[in-house]
Amino acid sequence: MSASNPMKIFLLDEHTAALDPKIANFILELTQKIIKEKKLTTLMVRHSMKQAIDYGDRLIILHKGKIVFDISKEEKAKLTIKHLLDEDLASDELLLN
Repeated sequence: MSASNPMKIFLLDEHTAALDPKIANFILELTQKIIKEKKLTTLMVRHSMKQAIDYGDRLIILHKGKIVFDISKEEKAKLTIKHLLDEDLASDELLLN
């Protein structure tokens, strides 16, 4: 990537899925560092609810291509996995697909 054409958006699709937990955590921390240093807009696809809650400024849950949950940084800071499971979005179809 040249300095004249800097990256503006960072797309990550389960970029730690095939890694052991220790390496995955290292990669997630490194990813966060790069995002902050470069001030990147990032779309990170996660299937781990904990990681979805722990990382990023906004949490959007999609089901069959439609947004079923969208929460901002301030609200997300108070969010727990239990809260997500207690929501209507915890249907078997949504969790298993």
